[in-house]
Amino acid sequence: MSSDPSARPATTLADDSQDSNGALNDQPEESTLATLSHFSPEKEAAATAVLSVQGEGAGMTAFQLTKLHKEYTRSWDLFYKRNTTNFFKDRHWTEREFPELRAEGGEPCSKHLLELGCGVGNFIFPLLDSNPELYIYGCDLSTRAVDFVKANAMYTEERCKAFVCDITTDKLTDTVPAASLDLVSALFVLSAIPPEHMSLAVENIRTVLKPGGKVLVRDYGLYDAAQLRFKASSKMADRFYARHDGTFSYFFSTESVAALFAEGFELVSNAYVVKDVVNRKRALNMERVFVQSTFRKI
Repeated sequence: MSSDPSARPATTLADDSQDSNGALNDQPEESTLATLSHFSPEKEAAATAVLSVQGEGAGMTAFQLTKLHKEYTRSWDLFYKRNTTNFFKDRHWTEREFPELRAEGGEPCSKHLLELGCGVGNFIFPLLDSNPELYIYGCDLSTRAVDFVKANAMYTEERCKAFVCDITTDKLTDTVPAASLDLVSALFVLSAIPPEHMSLAVENIRTVLKPGGKVLVRDYGLYDAAQLRFKASSKMADRFYARHDGTFSYFFSTESVAALFAEGFELVSNAYVVKDVVNRKRALNMERVFVQSTFRKI
């Protein structure tokens, strides 16, 4: 489930900054990331007015909701069938945003990390290249995505292991030893899970982390431009939407992501990352909002 145009000007996105669903590119640019306050009261009022048009409840029928949930895994497999390895760019920004991912002069493979929603390896392979201290597990619910990871020329089980897993139903400990991980990354992953199942995913994460191990979270924030662009017909629940291809997107407040990790974790950091981006081709000026958080297992 779940690129970095770092050479571009600070306030610009490439012309391909929308995906095939009309969703906005979620990958941050190197020179624009900063933790800022969230919207001003005026901007919050404007965003609330936009969202009020979407209505209070779901904008689709019970049949549509049931169908979307039933075909959730298939939708991701079709996503990777359609886009193969060409959709996301490599995530070279992660070490900048999360110092825990940087090499510290330790022994090879002395730290163990699990990437949730590894996709086709856009996080795994750049990190393996830059940090020899890491051994990386990567899981995804899409069999097709995991096959792409294993087919990569850089893939070797001496450094990494990719496996299929739905983190809301499958036990991570079936592949990853219990309490063995130093780090778990969850980059634009929790938002793809139905809200009622998120706590199951977090408990699953807890089982494979060492005491003192950390979870690194980056995800969509409340009032993000992508949320404001959704139509009422795409709304599944409060802050929760279906894209045209059947994949999901939830938009977190800092409070809601902290609440997910309230049991068994302590908060290390939790903030909004806000940036203005411009798509010149489409004459769009957008404010992207993300949550970026770190939690430590107690």
